[in-house]
Amino acid sequence: METMKRQLNSFDWISFGLMTSLVMIGLLFVYSATSTETVLYSAFLQKQFFGVLSGLLLYFVFCFSDYRITSQLGYFAYFAVVLLLIYTLLRGKIGMGAQRWIDLGFVRFQASEVAKLFFPAFFTHYLYTEKDVPVYTFSTFMPILSILVVSCLLILKQPDLGTCLLVFFSGLVLLWLVGINKKFFKWGFVLCLLGAPIGWKILKPYQKQRVMVFLGAGDPRKDRYHIEQSKIAIGSGGLFGKGLKKGTQTQLLFLPESRTDFIFAVLCEEWGFLGALLLLLLYTLLFCRLLYKILSIKPYFAQLLALGLIISIMLSCFINIAMVGGLLPVVGIPLPLISYGVTSLWITLASLGWIQGIIMRAS
Repeated sequence: METMKRQLNSFDWISFGLMTSLVMIGLLFVYSATSTETVLYSAFLQKQFFGVLSGLLLYFVFCFSDYRITSQLGYFAYFAVVLLLIYTLLRGKIGMGAQRWIDLGFVRFQASEVAKLFFPAFFTHYLYTEKDVPVYTFSTFMPILSILVVSCLLILKQPDLGTCLLVFFSGLVLLWLVGINKKFFKWGFVLCLLGAPIGWKILKPYQKQRVMVFLGAGDPRKDRYHIEQSKIAIGSGGLFGKGLKKGTQTQLLFLPESRTDFIFAVLCEEWGFLGALLLLLLYTLLFCRLLYKILSIKPYFAQLLALGLIISIMLSCFINIAMVGGLLPVVGIPLPLISYGVTSLWITLASLGWIQGIIMRAS
């Protein structure tokens, strides 16, 4: 009882409040992007609302579970995730030209999203030791690298280049943090340069087209349509925005994927520069607060697990916002806590709940 009371006293209400604020903004703009004159509360909004309620349940389940047990369970769960990725390629549901979903009847989910949740647990539990500052040889990392490469190839095959890169770079950051020999990154960079022509041939035609659009090629009415409409929406918002549900690019359906990948452009058009600044401030405060708390965690592997969980969320935010602004090629990465998508919402809330649980027990 005393332990539970101490843990509750360690609950970080500031990060919880920041997270909840972002979730509420997400619901508001899913509503704005999907409601019509005839259907005020769309099916997308209803599903997102269900995702928020069930996601908060996941948040508290992970929060009040012992991170040492969930870490061990997550290690074994990741092998199941790899099997689910294989199953997705064989029997997964196809949507928008990609075979990424597993249909359970009442809900569809993406196994690639689940990989973002459990890979840090697989990574940290594999390396678990009683040493405070572990020192490893390169051969220690070979199983991790093998699983990481296999996972990324399976995700890329769906195809889902965005999530593939997200999982891959999250793994690389963890390897950097845990102290893998820096020669690995030097030689890896050289191999990537040498293998770039092969990698270019492997890409799907639409993926090559997105890279060319990023470099300035393409017809504004065809190939560049997504990014051009996004830039128009962002620029037309001005300082204060046009007002909720008054964005012409969104309401007149000029902006594609307005409820998912390009929802940040919807916010910029309707809330303007100040609204975008508010959103960025909330993200910055949330990440700074969590990183401050994580760096105060004493057990090394608990700290590493928490860092692994927050890295993918931070990378997703950066990539999505840069993509919508034309600073990166368009890839299918949603904006955490804001974009429509139940699976993404579940994974983000579960990750944040897991981090909260680690902070409560290990600080």
